[in-house]
Amino acid sequence: MNPTIAFFGTSHISVIVLDEMAKGGVLPSLIITTPAKPKGRGLELAESEVKKWADERHIPTLEPEKLDSEFIHQLLVTGCDLFIIASYGKIIPRTILDLPKHGTLNVHPSLLPKLRGASPIQSAILEDAPIGEPHEAGVTIMLIDEEVDYGPIVAQEKILVPIWPPKGSELETILGILGGKLLAETIPQWIQGKITPKEQEHTKATYTKKITKESGRIDLNDDPMRMYRKIRAFDVWPRAYFTTSHKGRTIRVVVTDAKIKDDKLVPLRVIPEGKREMPYEDFLRGQRNSK
Repeated sequence: MNPTIAFFGTSHISVIVLDEMAKGGVLPSLIITTPAKPKGRGLELAESEVKKWADERHIPTLEPEKLDSEFIHQLLVTGCDLFIIASYGKIIPRTILDLPKHGTLNVHPSLLPKLRGASPIQSAILEDAPIGEPHEAGVTIMLIDEEVDYGPIVAQEKILVPIWPPKGSELETILGILGGKLLAETIPQWIQGKITPKEQEHTKATYTKKITKESGRIDLNDDPMRMYRKIRAFDVWPRAYFTTSHKGRTIRVVVTDAKIKDDKLVPLRVIPEGKREMPYEDFLRGQRNSK
């Protein structure tokens, strides 16, 4: 008899993980995701990508506003043997984590104990690693406990990214695929009791910082390597940007592509506030003509 699995996830990387689990023959019986949120200029309610993925495969979903006693009752009725968490977006209380007989596993896109916290992918790219050289990354499957990314390691896999740094979205895809495959391989062994969790080396732990809109701000006179890493890390959100004066007002200019040449940052493509993406040279030409 196959184990019943409940999957908690919301963001794009959750969908990548689910795709790889499905390819490996491991499908959840239930998916829990966050409720639809207003998006776009019209603020229309938009379901999470995970909800859409589940609906396409006719997998039941729950979208609780609160992880309260009513939600716990809904979970108990399903009688799931194992919970999986992959970028769910809410803190899950211990009363829920302890419900399934095989516990709750979390797939984390870093080589724990390094880069604990909510932004391991972007934080990895922001680290002071050599640009243009191979660099190690990886994923960890851990048994969840009450502390953030502190639980014992069930499985871990490393990968060598050939040219560093990738864009944040690229690294998310690489690690989402790796994590989904590793889950598909690990879950049957975990259910059968063939894996002994290994305590993390807590003295080697590093932690990520919360990313905000302001995290993307750059100064074109700043360290070029630091700016380049921001442009790569924040390609989806919050986007790397600088501010400049245009026709008597301060505007925000998002940098979508850049390169390092002669130890200097060379912006290649930008999105000036209120305009479409354009070559940086065209933007500079427009700036000169407006003076």
